Amino acid sequence: MQTKTLKNWYLVHKWTSLISTLFLLMLCLTGLPLIFYHEIEHALGNAVEPPELPGVTTQVSVDSIIQSAQAKRPQDVVQYLFRDPDEPEAWHVTMAEAIDAPEGSAFYMYDVRTGELLHEYPVRQGIMYFLFRLHLDMFAGLSGMLFLGAMGLLLAASLVSGVVVYGPFMSKLKFGTVRANKSSRVKWLDLHNLLGIVTLTWVLVVGLTGTINTLSLLVFNHWQSTELAALAQSAKAAQPLSEVANPASFQQALNAVSDEVPQGEVSFVAFPKNPFSTPDHFTFFMMGNTPLTSKLLTPVLVDAGTGTVSAVGQMPWYVTTLLLSQPLHFGDYAGMPLKILWAILDVLAIIVLLSGVYLWWKKRKVSIVDRLKLNDSESDAGSSVAGTVVASGAARVANP
Repeated sequence: MQTKTLKNWYLVHKWTSLISTLFLLMLCLTGLPLIFYHEIEHALGNAVEPPELPGVTTQVSVDSIIQSAQAKRPQDVVQYLFRDPDEPEAWHVTMAEAIDAPEGSAFYMYDVRTGELLHEYPVRQGIMYFLFRLHLDMFAGLSGMLFLGAMGLLLAASLVSGVVVYGPFMSKLKFGTVRANKSSRVKWLDLHNLLGIVTLTWVLVVGLTGTINTLSLLVFNHWQSTELAALAQSAKAAQPLSEVANPASFQQALNAVSDEVPQGEVSFVAFPKNPFSTPDHFTFFMMGNTPLTSKLLTPVLVDAGTGTVSAVGQMPWYVTTLLLSQPLHFGDYAGMPLKILWAILDVLAIIVLLSGVYLWWKKRKVSIVDRLKLNDSESDAGSSVAGTVVASGAARVANP
């Protein structure tokens, strides 16, 4: 490769790395505990496990659970109901000051077998919430998410350019060489390049899925205004809910969905007038019962007046892509072993980021042309100066 071309690639790598490194480091540091979000929340006492009730197989009417939650906050409304596939013994209820409020006011956990309130989760407080919001949008909403998405694109450019400059620099060394008998800078240089190239694929996957996740608000807003609107148009309610004297109960709606989609499980339910529903329907989002299909959702509209299924839809490809990218981003596909692997790779990425900054600082006054001319054993045989400041960097750009 010509020196001029290599220099151009190096400059791309250098500046995309330097511009994004601070934010990528923040994402790696906050992403590490978020991998174990549920485990940490349980350890802190902010979440509980449903109790074991041997021999109890019956379930109470969900209507009684809704009434209990409503009685606790009579000034608020029930916004969503959730089921966690890892906690089939529980219903989770989100309350809000208004049905279309952007954030909930309370979050309860009820036992499906007894109807007993098991836990009231803290809302918008605690260290894990702080880390999650910092990781998600830096407390800046959509603009913060899109900014982190842009950092993810810089990461991709840094990775591609890092691979291009890696080959010529490493042409005189065997792969994996760490010259332990040389200066500390050379040792860190070799380690930086080795860890950067080893974690390359993982970093690219996590970075791209994180970038996709930053588009979640835009993706769902588009889905609501197009696909959901079309589905609602094809599934007109028998009459407007506001004119129904005795609307159907939630349990009636749930039974109808269970009969219509027997192979699915409820993931969450949006109540009428919710942005994820229509003024006259419950929208049930059903998930499959395999590791892969449990990450996908099928929307089912149920007439809130009659309790009958009005339509069963399909999520478009762009929503499916988003849904699959979210658990992959945090290693939430294969239980604890994959989470541990994700954590190890995250730590390695942090080392690459920090070592990249160190190497850039030590060699910031040496030009790439001069570096290519060095022939002694302490030349930057593998450097990418800010070099792989991210041939490297794990961007955990993303949405829990």
